[in-house]
Amino acid sequence: MASRLEEKYIKEVAPALMEKFEYKNVMEIPKLVKIVINMGIGDAKENPKGLEKAVEELEIISGQKPVITRARKSVANFKLREGMPIGTKVTLRDDKMFYFMDKLVTVSLPRVRDFRGVSADSFDGRGNYALGIKEQLIFPEIEYDKVDKVRGMDIIFVTTAKTDEEARELIKLLGMPFSK
Repeated sequence: MASRLEEKYIKEVAPALMEKFEYKNVMEIPKLVKIVINMGIGDAKENPKGLEKAVEELEIISGQKPVITRARKSVANFKLREGMPIGTKVTLRDDKMFYFMDKLVTVSLPRVRDFRGVSADSFDGRGNYALGIKEQLIFPEIEYDKVDKVRGMDIIFVTTAKTDEEARELIKLLGMPFSK
């Protein structure tokens, strides 16, 4: 069963993009490929329980079991050794991706205090968008009383768009509230 946002993409977003950018083939229309949610845990080496809690919270938020990310290189200044756990991430695709984006734009982002929209400048030049969130409490599934520490996260929207302009239009038509 397709989600509400997926149906919106098929019925409204794809035809609007086709018309605006004058694509000659439907396969040229940009699509949302995946959403990657990354939560870096700075004190993971001193506090292994904090890492477990972050994994648990990310699983509740995304509806999918996250993986623990490990350091690729040793960095003496950060007292970090290769292979140490430093964070957690989850990659959402298909139905879970559309469900998460729908929940993010309709429920979670409006819960941010003094919300005026997200930055429209966080594109990487290849059609991908990155969004930083300062606290996990904006998600309704997270119970305020059970949170031991406020943690932020990065949410990356990966698209098939060739340019930032195409990606911006795609994400805007999917409902992302960009600031003016």
